Amino acid sequence: MKKQELIHLHGLLAQVQNHYEQQTGNEVTHDEYTTLGVQSTSIHKSKTDHKDAVFALVNGITSEIAEEETERVSAAAD
Repeated sequence: MKKQELIHLHGLLAQVQNHYEQQTGNEVTHDEYTTLGVQSTSIHKSKTDHKDAVFALVNGITSEIAEEETERVSAAAD
C-alpha cells in the first residue's frame, strides 16, 4: 500500500471513530494510538508511522466495539 493510500485510510478510520463516538456516546480510548503521535493529517510522517497508527486505531475501535457487545448481552433467556 502506498503512503498516500495509508494516509487516506487513516483519515477514514478517524471518521469512523468520530461517527461511532457520536452515535454511542462512548469515547474510544487507545493509549497506543495517542502515544504514537501520528494524526491522519500528519502528512510529513513516514509510511511506517501511518501504518502503525492505522493498526493502533483499528485495535482501539474494535476493542471498544467488542466491550460494548459484551455489555449488551442479557443474562436472562427470552
